[in-house]
Amino acid sequence: MKNQLVELIGKISSGCLPDAEIERIADEAAQAYADPQAFLAANPDINYDDTFPIPLGEWVVIGSLPDTVLFQADTYSDLFQQITDSFGKDVAFNIKPKQLVKVEPLTALNRIQVQMGSMNKENGGYTLVNISQLLDDELQMVLVYGNDVPRVLELCAEVGIAAAPALEALRVAVHV
Repeated sequence: MKNQLVELIGKISSGCLPDAEIERIADEAAQAYADPQAFLAANPDINYDDTFPIPLGEWVVIGSLPDTVLFQADTYSDLFQQITDSFGKDVAFNIKPKQLVKVEPLTALNRIQVQMGSMNKENGGYTLVNISQLLDDELQMVLVYGNDVPRVLELCAEVGIAAAPALEALRVAVHV
């Protein structure tokens, strides 16, 4: 499982995490998946209990991702602000977070996805992917290179982490 976690974390971090950090997170998560009680005993500072809706290993993966990789927000404008902040001041965006405040969720997410899909063309653009179970926020996503989306979804399925392209998932939810 550790090799799958290394590959998954590497792909969802899109170059934002050094290899040593990816290796550390994957190693800790693999230990947590393999023997949750031993992991908690060895790491008493971990704030996890049986009431969490996800396994400890998944919690370690999701909880270890920095805010430049895992985007959590209650609104699409806040989500997009986090995304733009993660790219830094030197990257220009065609839309601004405030333009997403008074639009329907599907419209907002579509605008964000169009913007992100137009970036980093050599890797197939970026795709917003819902990841894991929501914990404290309405939205929880990572940016994945478009070319990597099929493999990321496959890896998530193999390790038991829920994942789906965000725009497709919202379209399905809205039209149900």
